[in-house]
Amino acid sequence: MVTCRRQVTESSSPSPPPLPSPAAAAAAHARRRNHKMATIVNTTEEEPMLAVVRFTAELAWADAGPEVAGPEVTRLCLEAQEHILAGRWLDMASLMLACADLLLTSPSRVPDKDLECILSVICSLVAKAGSEDEALQITDLICAKLTQQPDDKPALRLKVLFSLYNLLPSPYGKAFVYKKALELATSGKAVEYIIPSFKNIDSFVSEWGIGNLEQRELYLAISRILKDHKGMTKEYFNFLNKYLATFKGSNDDSATIGDAKEEAVAAIIEFVKASNLFQCDLLNMPAVAQLEKDEKYQLVYELLKIFLTKRLDSYLEFQTANSALLKDYGLVHEECITKMRLMSLLDLSSRCSGRIPYSAITEALKINDDEVEQWIVKAIAFKILDCKVDQLNQTVIVSRHTERIFGMPQWHGLRTKLGVWRGNIASAINTIQANKVTEEGTQPMQGLMIR
Repeated sequence: MVTCRRQVTESSSPSPPPLPSPAAAAAAHARRRNHKMATIVNTTEEEPMLAVVRFTAELAWADAGPEVAGPEVTRLCLEAQEHILAGRWLDMASLMLACADLLLTSPSRVPDKDLECILSVICSLVAKAGSEDEALQITDLICAKLTQQPDDKPALRLKVLFSLYNLLPSPYGKAFVYKKALELATSGKAVEYIIPSFKNIDSFVSEWGIGNLEQRELYLAISRILKDHKGMTKEYFNFLNKYLATFKGSNDDSATIGDAKEEAVAAIIEFVKASNLFQCDLLNMPAVAQLEKDEKYQLVYELLKIFLTKRLDSYLEFQTANSALLKDYGLVHEECITKMRLMSLLDLSSRCSGRIPYSAITEALKINDDEVEQWIVKAIAFKILDCKVDQLNQTVIVSRHTERIFGMPQWHGLRTKLGVWRGNIASAINTIQANKVTEEGTQPMQGLMIR
C-alpha cells in the first residue's frame, strides 16, 4: 500500500478523493481544487484506472460548465470505484472507453504519449479479468473502439493493439487482435507497421491453433496487403500459395473454392513473371486445378502447365496462338523465353541421368553451340543447377538440379536415395569395424613373433 499527500476539496456533496493522474491530468486537477486542507489518503494499484476516468471525464464535460461537469465527473468516478471494488472489469472497460471516446474521436485533444498511456491502462484490464471469456469480451470492446476511425493516428492505434496482444494469455484472443490489427493497418494505410510481423506468421499460426478456415482468411488478408507493396513480390507469391493450399478439394470446400479463382490466376502469373522462381506446387492444388476446365481461365492453367512440365518449343507454340493473352497479364515474351530456357535445362537434367550432351541443350533451348556454357553459368548463378562442364566431350555432368514440381513422385525418389545412402553408410561402418577387429587381433601375434 502506497501513501501520498493529497489536497481534498471541502464540499457539501460527497466525492471520491482526488487521485494521481498523468501530467495533463495533473494540470486540470490543479485548476479544479481549492487549497483548504491537506490529509493523507491511502492509494492502491487501481489508481491509474480512476485517474484515467477522472481525466477523460473532465475533458468530455469541459464545455458544459463547472455546474454540470462537476457532478458528472463525480458520478463517473464513483461508478468506477464501485466496478473496481466489485471486480466488474468488463463494466469498467465499458465505462473507461465511454469516457475516452472524445479522445479517440478527436485525438488531437491530448498529446500522443498521454493518449497512449490512457489506452494502455484500459488494455491492462484484460490481465485483471476473472475468466478467459471476460478477457475476450474486454478485448472485443477495445478493438471495436480502436478500429472505428483507422485514419486517425493509425500507428499509435496499432501500437496499442500490439500491447493488448502481448497482454492476452489466450491464443484465440491473440489471433483475434492480430486480425483486427491487419484490418486497421489496411484501412488506415499503415501496413508498413505490420509487414515485419509477417515473417513470423508460421509460428503465430502454430501458437494460435486456429483452424483451416481462419488460416485461409489470414493468408488472404496478408496477400492482399502485399499485392501492391513494392519489393514484396516473393512474399506476396508465398502467401498466395499458403492461401490456395488451404483448399483441400474436400466437400467442405465445394461451396467456396470457386472464390479462389482470381487468386489462383494471380499466383500463376506471379510465378511466370518471377525471374528467380523455378519451382512451385501450384499445379497439384485443387484451387488451381479447377482452372483447367474453366472457360475463362483454362489458357492460364495451360501456361502454368507448360512452365512446369514442358519445354521451350511448347511455350513458343502457345505464345504464337495467345500473344494477346500474355500482354493482357503483363507478361513480356522475351522474359518468358529466358525463364523457359532455364526450365527446359532443368527438364533435361531430370531426364538425362546426370549427363546432358551439348546437342540436347542446343535443341531444347533453341540456341547455338557457343551459347551452351553461357546458359549453364546462368543456371548455376540462380542455384538451380550444380554441374561440371566436360568441354572435351561436349557434355554437362549434373550433380544436383532443382525439381520444377516437388510432389509425391519426388518425395518417393528422395526416400529411395536416402535409403541407398543409409545402406552405403551402414556398409562402410561395418567394414571399418571389421578392419578394426582384424587389426586388434593381429597386434598380439606380432608381439609374440618378435620375442
